Amino acid sequence: MKSPFLQPLVKDQLSLYIFVGVLFIVGVVFGVVMAGALTLEQQQDLTGDVEHFVKLLDAGLGPDKAASFWDRAWFHTKWMLLIWLLGLTVIGMPMLLVLDFLKGVLVGFSMGLLIGQHAWIGAFFWFISVAPQNILIVPALLIASVGGISFAVHFIKVRLLQNSGSLTHSFAAHTLTAIGMLAVLWVAAWFEAYVSPLIMGWASRFL
Repeated sequence: MKSPFLQPLVKDQLSLYIFVGVLFIVGVVFGVVMAGALTLEQQQDLTGDVEHFVKLLDAGLGPDKAASFWDRAWFHTKWMLLIWLLGLTVIGMPMLLVLDFLKGVLVGFSMGLLIGQHAWIGAFFWFISVAPQNILIVPALLIASVGGISFAVHFIKVRLLQNSGSLTHSFAAHTLTAIGMLAVLWVAAWFEAYVSPLIMGWASRFL
């Protein structure tokens, strides 16, 4: 028997997952195009900053790992709290879609910048140093967004269209989904603070 608390994570929301996933992919493509639209000088300046940072990591001069973890954890917490609140406000539902698109843009921009300057070596660097944490971050954000959209849609149906029904299960599902995805993001924050710098430092020799 399917629990109503798990509804935002199962096939009942399949169409929403597909829509949000496509929106994210469009954002990635847009980010790649944006990176390609930069002038050569702008691309070189940005990649120069990236190369300088990863070389500092390779030399063991990176930021304090514990401080970096808490900084990333707090950043992810604020992002997740924003998603949770936007879902509750209902009118903030379009902003959830905007956030998913912007996340795609950021991912695509970093990918396009590295590939544009270093070709396949840049692609290799991106896949081993940037992609791993995003394997956790991106699905967590998209799942939380779908949870927020699901609650907003249910609220409109129950309170505005039918003017009857309970919001308890939908609210609990939205909240539990956000908490669960926040836990995933904290794991990603730990990875970003303790593992990613090591990988970037090692991979910097290829740039």
